[in-house]
Amino acid sequence: MTAVCVMVLGTTSGAGKSWLTTALCRHYARQGLKVAPFKAQNMSNNARVVAGVAGAQGEIGSAQYFQSLAAKADPDVRMNPLLLKPEADTRSQVVLMGEVHRALSDMPWRGRSETVWPHIAAALDALREENDVVVIEGAGSPAEINLHASDIVNMRVARHADARCLLVTDIDRGGAFAHLYGTWALLPEDERALIKGFVLNKFRGDASLLAPAPQMLQDLTGVPVVATLPMWWQHGLPEEDGVFDDKTRAAGAVQTTIAVIAWPRISNLDEFQPLKNVPGVRLVWARTPADCAGADWIVLPGSKSTAADLAWLRAQGLDQAVAHHAAQGRAVLGICGGLQVLGEALIDTHGIDGNAPGLGLLPLVTAFDAEKTVRRTTAAFGELGGAWQALSGVTAAGYEIHHGQTAQHPAMAAKGDIAREVMPGLAWQNAAGNVLGCYLHGLFENPAVLRALFGARVPTLDTVFDGLADFLEQHVEPGVLDALIHKD
Repeated sequence: MTAVCVMVLGTTSGAGKSWLTTALCRHYARQGLKVAPFKAQNMSNNARVVAGVAGAQGEIGSAQYFQSLAAKADPDVRMNPLLLKPEADTRSQVVLMGEVHRALSDMPWRGRSETVWPHIAAALDALREENDVVVIEGAGSPAEINLHASDIVNMRVARHADARCLLVTDIDRGGAFAHLYGTWALLPEDERALIKGFVLNKFRGDASLLAPAPQMLQDLTGVPVVATLPMWWQHGLPEEDGVFDDKTRAAGAVQTTIAVIAWPRISNLDEFQPLKNVPGVRLVWARTPADCAGADWIVLPGSKSTAADLAWLRAQGLDQAVAHHAAQGRAVLGICGGLQVLGEALIDTHGIDGNAPGLGLLPLVTAFDAEKTVRRTTAAFGELGGAWQALSGVTAAGYEIHHGQTAQHPAMAAKGDIAREVMPGLAWQNAAGNVLGCYLHGLFENPAVLRALFGARVPTLDTVFDGLADFLEQHVEPGVLDALIHKD
């Protein structure tokens, strides 16, 4: 088989490409078709561990991981062959076909495209051979004319796959019709021909008031507006590129406030989305000590640059806020980089991340290894005490992505200050029981963990994906989705 390719382009980042791609994956999968997602290049520190090359495990962007689940497909590295994980404003770690590629990481940005394009094309071609439909997500805007010559993620992919493209814009920001027309106008004529429909996303108000603009736009371009999608605050998918700032939203009366430290190089923040769906939980992204005031939990999340984020934490005075919170016996959780920060020291002899003293809330030391640990993991908690006692005996599935290797601090162990290892090689707890550090990402995506901690039943991912497809089907013009996959 050779799949038909449907592609979602956007006028800007944040226009709605990722969730629309996810919704299309579930829509076509519900038609009984074999579906796979694809994004040639993603830039994100939100990554998942999936099936890699030759039986190995590798990394892809979280958005493509969720899209594969929506498509009812097994996620693998071909769905996101190139992943850029920012380490600084001008530097990223390059992950090619699931594995860190140091030579590409050191190569100038514009010089990478011809090197990586054969891998991208081969991955897409392989997915097309195995599926009926491949739903492709673009990146940013296809009309970045300064990048067009080295493009490997938008129109080069569209041309290679002869994709039927939808162009989506965020109408809530204003200027939506100019964005759509300007994007279309800046494309070469052969690429304009691939755009089959415009989508207005995040609309508030009476859609009839948009007239006559949609028809005027069609008269100018020949491309119809095929959907006007209302603003939807809680679709249930995690935000791919940034943290939410909805500090006051919670389902029902607030019973637990959780402050997640929003340090600059935060990674895998998507794993906290399930907490947003738990009734009575209020999630706060903390950037100042005031944001932590009154919190029941403080969570130190993953980090792509642990030592740098620890320095930022201290500069904001958040180290003192975390220490004060812990001294009061309140719950503190560190995940991956957050676990490393909670220890006594970061030791870097390979130039991976940096050396630094930790917060000293767990008697642990972390040494950074040249090789990265990347694997899916399922493990059970042992006996825990204090604030985390409810997790005792709970089995959790998740994933590990880290250079650091953490162990008991030998000098402190000699003095009798020992961290309780509550998940072998993965999690440790302090003697008082209120500070827990864990390498396992994805804890809160386990229903058993949520039930243990909150007694909560939250929507399953399948429920979320079906809701996305239902929403899309309700608001797209009749026949459009079927026409996109009709082979001419």
